Amino acid sequence: MATERLSPLDLAFWRIESASHPMHLGALAVFRAAGPGAAEHAAELLTARCAGVPGLRRRIRDVLLPVGAAAWSPDPHFDPARHVSLARTGPPGGGPWDPAGAAGALMARPLDRNLPPWEAHVLAGPDAESFAVLFKFHHALADGLGALALAAALFDEGSAPRPPAPPLPPPRPGPLLGRLPGVLAARVQDVGQALEIGAAVARAGLPLGVPTALTAQGPGPAVRTVAGLALDLDEVNLVRKAAGGTVNDVLISVVAGALRRWMQGRGDPAPRGPGPRALIPVSRRRRPGAGGGNRLSGYLLRLPLAERDPLLRLDRVRAAMDRNKDAGPARGAGAVALLADHVHPLGHRLGGPLVAQAARLLFDILVTSVPLPGFTFSLGGSRVAEVYPLAPLARGQSLAVAVSTYKGTVHYGLVADADAAAVPDLPALAAALRAELDALVREVS
Repeated sequence: MATERLSPLDLAFWRIESASHPMHLGALAVFRAAGPGAAEHAAELLTARCAGVPGLRRRIRDVLLPVGAAAWSPDPHFDPARHVSLARTGPPGGGPWDPAGAAGALMARPLDRNLPPWEAHVLAGPDAESFAVLFKFHHALADGLGALALAAALFDEGSAPRPPAPPLPPPRPGPLLGRLPGVLAARVQDVGQALEIGAAVARAGLPLGVPTALTAQGPGPAVRTVAGLALDLDEVNLVRKAAGGTVNDVLISVVAGALRRWMQGRGDPAPRGPGPRALIPVSRRRRPGAGGGNRLSGYLLRLPLAERDPLLRLDRVRAAMDRNKDAGPARGAGAVALLADHVHPLGHRLGGPLVAQAARLLFDILVTSVPLPGFTFSLGGSRVAEVYPLAPLARGQSLAVAVSTYKGTVHYGLVADADAAAVPDLPALAAALRAELDALVREVS
């Protein structure tokens, strides 16, 4: 396996990590067990299959040149047992099983930076009917779609051949760029884009209207809580068809309404002002299997928490998203990830901690969506019933929201800083998500 340098964005994710803010993605998959011993069998299969996935056998090492860069290289001592684990969870005497409780402690633990940066934790429940697997992939290894492709290779369906990804079309230069030599035109375009994004980032970084309820507390060891909520996709589509926009518009609006409900439920004053800034990552890859690493941009929008009417909140979210889409994923402050391409590797190495500190100046909450394919995932014959995506927490943020749709169900994955006074009760926030969708359904019915 050849050595491959990390892309600028992958290198940025690798450099900004700290013990209190590990930079890994997660996915909590809940399975219906195929029979007794299903959890143990799943752990055995994951251990056996991971050795056959090249992307899971690579680790990250610093290189001499260029200074500050890092590269992927095969781990000569790859040991699947150091990446796959089996644990018993749940009350020993019976009672409700909550795999999210165990997932919180595991999400808080950084990945070993001397090993290939991923883990799979099989969480066996108190009975033989179900179990869960928490997958962790460092953000330097993959974005959400890339992580999905790596995890899918471990499932029963992973051996099915996939057609190669179609090549991306070349960019269409404007009239002036079309008259310049190709290399020079690309450089002019890159510099112009960097300056434009940088100016937008500077404007968006002004801390206007940031609710203190979304501000994390001081540094320290990572302490995470995790919660999940499943909603009916048919209800989301009912709202979408009646009110217009996209499914993603509705899902973002539900987050905005839930935050308003949660803040009022804990006795906060009614939200006022422009609202918290939500970073909405946008994938720039065409399909999950189109290669590893990160291909991300993003949109930035204000969540309209001050708006009392659920349908008007949705309308404002839709209008903001339409403006972002009209500008495109390479424009505006949300496209800050693209600036990584314009930083020398040494800049990433020296400036990583500073960039990590600056995240709170740009956005207040992450709301990300990971689309899943329509087929059913299984492991040793045990089928996936629920999939909760889990996003990393940037420094200065106390809550990250990830959402996916699977088999007609919307799954919200919530990750919070358990030491932050802002989000002490994720179940209450999950209940607020349910209440907000119920309110939207009532409005359109």
